[in-house]
Amino acid sequence: MISSTENGGALAGVRVIDLSRVLGGPSCTQVLADHGADVIKVEPPGGDETRERGPPFETDDDGDKVSSSYFNGVNRNKRCIALNLTTDQGREVLFRLLETADVLVENFKAGTLEKWGMGYEDVLKGRFARLVHCRITGFGVDGPLGGYPGYDAALQAITGLFSINGAPDSGPTRFGTPVVDLVTGLNSVIGICMALIERERSGLGQQIDITLYDTGVSLLFPHGSNWFMSGKLPVRTGNAHTNVIPYDLFPTRTQPLFLAIGNNGQFRRLVEVLGKPELADDPRYASNGDRSHHRDELTAELTALLADWDGEELNQKLLECGVPSGSAHNVAEVLEHPHTHHRNMIYEKDGYQGIGAPVKLSRTPPSLRTRPMPFGSDNESVLAEAGYSEAEIEALIGAGTVLTQRAT
Repeated sequence: MISSTENGGALAGVRVIDLSRVLGGPSCTQVLADHGADVIKVEPPGGDETRERGPPFETDDDGDKVSSSYFNGVNRNKRCIALNLTTDQGREVLFRLLETADVLVENFKAGTLEKWGMGYEDVLKGRFARLVHCRITGFGVDGPLGGYPGYDAALQAITGLFSINGAPDSGPTRFGTPVVDLVTGLNSVIGICMALIERERSGLGQQIDITLYDTGVSLLFPHGSNWFMSGKLPVRTGNAHTNVIPYDLFPTRTQPLFLAIGNNGQFRRLVEVLGKPELADDPRYASNGDRSHHRDELTAELTALLADWDGEELNQKLLECGVPSGSAHNVAEVLEHPHTHHRNMIYEKDGYQGIGAPVKLSRTPPSLRTRPMPFGSDNESVLAEAGYSEAEIEALIGAGTVLTQRAT
């Protein structure tokens, strides 16, 4: 496991005001924070709703809930304050914070900032010319679905991802991870970094328009490309690939094994390891196109050949021969795997454990600096940095503009 390390990170010196909640926005800002950005998470009076998305829950010494595993999974390396933006005073505090910010990330329902008198075109663009504003919405602000709310699974359904996932007889099936939210977060990171690079040339910020809908549509690969070329709707194929064969999960004597054969050379090495090299010269299986026309026969041949193998042993043998394959591990097996730890993909600090950062830069690597913080824990320090006196901070708390406990 990797412990806390102190380095500037590639984004050191970049300040991010994070108004987002749930997953798409927070996953974006955690990536920025892992790479050194100073992310100030601004929560509403009730807190980010994912603090309640459990069990499991983290508890304090008295047994009281602190936060959920869901919240902890995407909110490390951030400072947390709580601010009531529905009030004029709360919005003035936010404007003060934006004076030293490079990036604003928010995923309010379309039109919320405009309703509060903080729209990008009307207010933020003129007041903070260098600000990069990343707006994440379900469908965008206009168009046939513009302004409607969106959550990951609903967007998986409406963008066709359900239709391509699952077995032939399973019916449309949700992906097991919130793939639309997570990729939306990554798209947001890409957009923010692009805008910051462009700002070095122009001196100006800009608005980034990210939607869950666009992300879902962008994930229709290769099914969208297939449909453009053939006009045929894809069918659910379970674990099998629509275009590449063999590319499927097969049973072994122990653990299921996925064979990901991408070319003819890999197919030849596969059948050599399995003890039936003549299959590579069988005209039915000479090319991927041939194998596609004889999918059922080849699947039967491979299933019989794999039946007596130990899955882990065969996986190791195939990898050593340059044949892509993968044992079907469960979550515990992955998170306890020696290679997961070798790749520093587990972070831990002060009782916190989380999945590490996958992007590793040689001079400015990502790091774990702080664990996910309690609600409002950094109110005083953040506001003091913004120039508020102790008396002013106390007055903001007394007025309910800044909160120290979550509203119920």
